[in-house]
Amino acid sequence: MIINLRRLKRLIPYLLLAVFMVLFLSHTGWLWRLLYPIHYQEIIFRCGREFGVDPFLITAVIRVESKYYPRALSPAGAVGLMQIMPETGQWVAEKLELENFTPDLLYEPEINIRIGTWYLASLQEEFGDLNLVLAAYNGGRGNVKRWLEKQRAEGQAAGLEGFPFPETRSYVVKVLHNYKRYREIYQK
Repeated sequence: MIINLRRLKRLIPYLLLAVFMVLFLSHTGWLWRLLYPIHYQEIIFRCGREFGVDPFLITAVIRVESKYYPRALSPAGAVGLMQIMPETGQWVAEKLELENFTPDLLYEPEINIRIGTWYLASLQEEFGDLNLVLAAYNGGRGNVKRWLEKQRAEGQAAGLEGFPFPETRSYVVKVLHNYKRYREIYQK
């Protein structure tokens, strides 16, 4: 039996695709965990317990904000894994009584996740509703407060669809999607 190497070479991508599809369709846990990894898991879970924030929410925020790149720097100046603005980092560091804090420390995963998680917890305490919490995390708590006041003054419900910043609405949807996925994959 003679094997035609050219034909075999052409079939390899299709065979690999078929194997991938079988694994994907079989809902194997390792594949989903490969697609939705949790880097810095120990830090995330510890900070989640410390501040009362679901670690899968923290993970979803990190995935959307920086895709786990600790040196991330946004055009607006947000820094690190959870994309903390230096002014917010300084304010939270004072609340947490972190000594010798400088904005460069926001590139350190331990510091960034701790500050970001505390900030999420403070937003949860203030707004309660997860949509508003995430909108405030992305678009600023002051913007969300002003928008809520305007909605109340006009007698309107405060639904996310009415929030004036499309980028923030999109951000909330992305984080919630990732949050749902992480919970489905890792809470089994």
